[in-house]
Amino acid sequence: MEPTRPGTQADSEYVQLLAPDGTLRDHPDYELTLTAAEVTSLYRDLVLVRRFDQEAVALQRQGQLGLWASCLGQEAAQIGSGRALTDADMAFPTYREHGVAWCRGVDPVDLLGMFRGVNHGGWDPAEHNFHLYTIVIGSQTLHGVGYAMGIQRDGAEAAVLAYLGDGATSQGDVNEAFVWAGAFNAPVVFFCQNNQWAISAPMERQSRIPLHRRADGFGFPGVRVDGNDVFACLAVTRKALAAARSGAGPMLIEAYTYRMGAHTTSDDPTRYRLGEELETWRSRDPLARVRAYLMAGDLAGEQFFHEIDAEADDLGRDVRKRCLGMPDPDPMAMFDHVYVDHHRLVEEERLQYAAYLDGFGDSSE
Repeated sequence: MEPTRPGTQADSEYVQLLAPDGTLRDHPDYELTLTAAEVTSLYRDLVLVRRFDQEAVALQRQGQLGLWASCLGQEAAQIGSGRALTDADMAFPTYREHGVAWCRGVDPVDLLGMFRGVNHGGWDPAEHNFHLYTIVIGSQTLHGVGYAMGIQRDGAEAAVLAYLGDGATSQGDVNEAFVWAGAFNAPVVFFCQNNQWAISAPMERQSRIPLHRRADGFGFPGVRVDGNDVFACLAVTRKALAAARSGAGPMLIEAYTYRMGAHTTSDDPTRYRLGEELETWRSRDPLARVRAYLMAGDLAGEQFFHEIDAEADDLGRDVRKRCLGMPDPDPMAMFDHVYVDHHRLVEEERLQYAAYLDGFGDSSE
């Protein structure tokens, strides 16, 4: 993969099974055998997640969400790693893992609640083995390591997949999580989606070496994978999780990908990155390469692609309708769940706010 900017680390070796033109490649360390049904299922995942993400961006632009963090361009990293999880494994996401949420059976509309301001995250982590979104950069890696150490002590046959971005590797929480994971040989796989931009800070300002090599300093292995290759992401993550479950300890996977959209809808990427760079990565689109593979092998025809596109449009309409129908929460609910126990200051503020609301009286009079 050619460098896209001076000083980039794109020339580091990485695992790739499916080239951008849809050509399948063998890798000595990561074998992957998929049926035609499995490949078409992965393609369906990719298309539907992208359609949902596009609808969420549109909803935010129309004032229906306060903010949205798009995963455009990162679908293969998320679907590949998400499909590598077993039912017993636990995933700890950031705030962008919409594809992983899809793989864990979370209703897409539930992902919108926090961004619409009507709840704190609309799903049960225990039901889906998928933790709530974490806005604080990197803290979910500590949560993941703690959970993994619990798995270890319970003797359960399971592992943790903790997600993070390239910018999070500069955070103290992440490095502390690496220390604990390495020291206790915890069954956790760190999955770093290196989309090359920590908001407006490019990768070369964050690290002088490829991110997967940081694992060496903490005593566990690291590997770089083509993050736009859903096959490679599936194979590498599946093997890493299996090793973690068997007691081999942690691993860092760096999925080398690209954020095609803005960091969030409050960001303008045209202010800090070149249009040529974006066009280069369009040619590596994760959906296009799977489609090319399916067509080249006669594994799917135009009717299949038409049906998937129609299903995606139905999903978009359904998400929009149900998002707009979300009920507003009771204003007093903001005081629930602030602290586990009773807190005098919060109680005082609750009473003050209740009196403020009462001051409006009955609007029907």
